[in-house]
Amino acid sequence: MISFEAFIKNDRIPIYQQILLYVKRGILSGGIQKGDSLPSRRMLSSMLGVNPNTVQKAYRMLEEDGLVCSHSGAKSTIEYNEQSVRNIRRELLEEEMRHIISDWKQMGLRKEDAVQMMSKLWEEDEG
Repeated sequence: MISFEAFIKNDRIPIYQQILLYVKRGILSGGIQKGDSLPSRRMLSSMLGVNPNTVQKAYRMLEEDGLVCSHSGAKSTIEYNEQSVRNIRRELLEEEMRHIISDWKQMGLRKEDAVQMMSKLWEEDEG
C-alpha cells in the first residue's frame, strides 16, 4: 500500500490537488509502482485529517487521468503506461515553468536574458 507518511500539507494548495501531486510525483520518482494499492478513502481522510469527500475527489480525478483503477469492494490500485508517465512529466514541468516564468516577469527579466541564464545553469549542472 502507498504510504502517505511523507505527505506534508500546504495551506496554499487544496488538499485534493496535493494528493494528486503526491501520487503523480511518486509515479515519476519510481516510489509508486504500477499495481500499488491506495489506502481506502476513509483511512486516508483519517490519516490526513480531512473530509472523506476531499479524498474521494482526488481519487476520482486520478481515475479520470487513467492512473487509478477502482473496483467495487476492492482496493484502488495504481495503473499507468509509458504515455501516462510522459503526460505527467510534461504536465508537472509545464506547471513549474509557468510559475518560474511568472516570477521572472515580475522581476523584470527579459525572455532573452532568461533563456541565456537557463542555458548557462543547464551547462553548469552538466559540468
